[in-house]
Amino acid sequence: MIINKFKCASLEGTNAKLIDVEATFTKGLPGFAVVGLASNDIQESKERVKSALLTNEFVFPPLKITVNLSPSDIKKSGTHFDLPIALLIALNKVEIKDNDIFIFGELGLDGKVKSSSMLFPIILSLKEQNLIKKAIVPKDAISYLQHIPEIKFIAVDKLSEAIRAISSNDYQTPTLKYDYNALNLLINDQKFYYNKEYEIDFIDIKGQNIAKRAALISASGMHNFLMEGSPGCGKSMIAKRFKYILPPLNKKEMLSIAKHQFLDGVTPDFLPKRPLRSPHHTATSASIFGGGSLNAKIGEVALAHSGILFFDELPHFAKPILEALREPLQDRKVNISRVNAKIEYEADIMFVGAMNPCPCGNLLSKVRECRCSDLEIKRYQNKLSDPFLDRIDIFVVMQEISVDDVGDISSSNMHTKVIDVFSRQKERGQDRLNGKLLENEIDKFCIFEDDAIKILNSAINKFALTHRSIASIKKTARTIADINSHQLIQKMDLLEALSYRRRK
Repeated sequence: MIINKFKCASLEGTNAKLIDVEATFTKGLPGFAVVGLASNDIQESKERVKSALLTNEFVFPPLKITVNLSPSDIKKSGTHFDLPIALLIALNKVEIKDNDIFIFGELGLDGKVKSSSMLFPIILSLKEQNLIKKAIVPKDAISYLQHIPEIKFIAVDKLSEAIRAISSNDYQTPTLKYDYNALNLLINDQKFYYNKEYEIDFIDIKGQNIAKRAALISASGMHNFLMEGSPGCGKSMIAKRFKYILPPLNKKEMLSIAKHQFLDGVTPDFLPKRPLRSPHHTATSASIFGGGSLNAKIGEVALAHSGILFFDELPHFAKPILEALREPLQDRKVNISRVNAKIEYEADIMFVGAMNPCPCGNLLSKVRECRCSDLEIKRYQNKLSDPFLDRIDIFVVMQEISVDDVGDISSSNMHTKVIDVFSRQKERGQDRLNGKLLENEIDKFCIFEDDAIKILNSAINKFALTHRSIASIKKTARTIADINSHQLIQKMDLLEALSYRRRK
């Protein structure tokens, strides 16, 4: 008896699990069974496979067919199991020698091979685990699968093409190699991509020079940033323009962003743009962090991976949400625990928040009178706990605008400076940008001059700074020193970093 098998995979969260698809054909009452914790969409594949084979003039064998998805203790889902199951049945009398090839594809009733949104995350995860070298995939998926390097893809449009390729062991189908149509930097033999396109511009923001300087520092090092000011002073305008001046991306980061977009059901454009996610303050915890009773779904925090998560009207978000945000800000990942699933998503985000100084918004106004009582102001501000605020690197109190204010710096100029600072960080040998440095990396890269060390020690004693606050000040000072073209962190760099610390 010939027992053939093909390789496929199923997705658990963002990680693919290798699945062997194997089949036996035994004498007995004709039947067709799929075993191995197969979900409903895989069980339904039996009818699609039957129809696809029969409409392509293949005789369905009058035998008892058992298809096993191994290992059997992993729950499998996805319509991409159609094609390997159909190939096992069509080639049941042929000994298949190449057992290392992966096969993915949904089948139409006429035998057309179709793509699914799960293919990209699955194949990218297999590549990250060094499990895949070649794969038969739907032809209509090759436009985005070609972004994944070092995999030989055999693109097929119909079931008959896949059968012919497997039976003849002919995998000479040419595939394209994608070259990103973007500006790039080559630093330490690694290429980074970016675009200089600005749909909305910082030049539109009148005045607010301190806030724009803080925005430049925040973008250069991907530091968490919080703006406080009266309604209409430009907080949201700054936040919306952030994504156009963020640092370049390498190919790995771009693929990771694309994987999360596919998990959200969106086909990405693969442009070197960091995401900006801005959930409303009425959003549920499940929509922000991900969740679901049966299958864990990706949330806004994970979708902001390698980009910005912007919370406007910050104190209006539910306190449990703000407290739960502490974990991804610290650990750069989101853990979702359910009865049926425990999923971990990457969430290396830059957090940007905006808030009014009080419920009515006029506490800092020189022309409007605040209508809030002291109790209302205190209750409003107490919605943000010290442990949460301790994870914010840069705080800015914005001023009211005046008729004399002008726009003095463009997004293009700011982005040029960000790219220059980015190059300094990478040339220094940093894997992470300044705002994301780990504890053991801070002492390595954040080196102070003697005068600056004295000021830092004085500030630690005077303000009773926590360990996290000290690390935050060091990282911010490092970015300011890079902007000022200082190899070591100088006194002026540290003093500016201290000016952005939160006042209690």
